[in-house]
Amino acid sequence: MKTGLIAIGILAAALASGKDFKDIEFARPGGTSLTLDAWIPDDGRTRGAVILVHGGGWEAGDKRTYIGPWFTTLTEAGVPWFTINYRVAPKDPHPAAVEDIEAAVRWVRSHAKEYHVDPAKLVLMGESAGGHLVGLAALRGKVKVAGLVSFYGIHDLSLWKKQRAEWPRNIALYLPDPDEARLREASPITYVKRGQAPMLLVHGKADTGVPWQQSEVFCEAAKKVGARCEMQLIEAAPHGVEEWEKEARFHVWKPTTVAWLNTLLGHN
Repeated sequence: MKTGLIAIGILAAALASGKDFKDIEFARPGGTSLTLDAWIPDDGRTRGAVILVHGGGWEAGDKRTYIGPWFTTLTEAGVPWFTINYRVAPKDPHPAAVEDIEAAVRWVRSHAKEYHVDPAKLVLMGESAGGHLVGLAALRGKVKVAGLVSFYGIHDLSLWKKQRAEWPRNIALYLPDPDEARLREASPITYVKRGQAPMLLVHGKADTGVPWQQSEVFCEAAKKVGARCEMQLIEAAPHGVEEWEKEARFHVWKPTTVAWLNTLLGHN
């Protein structure tokens, strides 16, 4: 048994061996420099990769905020990742942030050989407002990705408005005074279709900011048109993966997400 544990430890260390890249500019829309960080295994193998998109209510945060648990979980699993900055409201309202994510996908694809990344196997992964944004970027058809992972994302803005019984200040900055047509245009659920990228939706059942039914309705809509969708609901979990770190019972998202990514990207 001891020998087996040592072997597992050696394997984990090997998987976690890689190179960090910091503050690489991937786009400059309107003169605004957008940068990314990355972690890439150093064994020279070509793999699929994940592009991470932070939340922050469309108005706050950067490539290192709110999503720290993602970095360690993916690194320990040997999954290459890129984490990006994007323009935020109110200075840059919709669709600036979505366009920045699309630009990041194009940049990673064009630099795939340099980073030992398979350009056909890129997955977008976002949380909260970032979950909303990656849903739009993955589904509206400007770029093509291999998969989509959304943690407690807002997928149907009209439904969210009804669920909240108000139009929150932050979304009003990102999408000022929208009519129903504008809400549909800015909602990922509008773009579900057969043949779209497979989706994994992860949501806490005690989330009061973004009710878990957002993920349920989105997943059901995808399945209805024949698209692939899996959902993981976490009992009693609030909003935010950083909050989930405080209780071991909420860590169940880690093996689920890693296994889903490894299967999709062919890392198994």
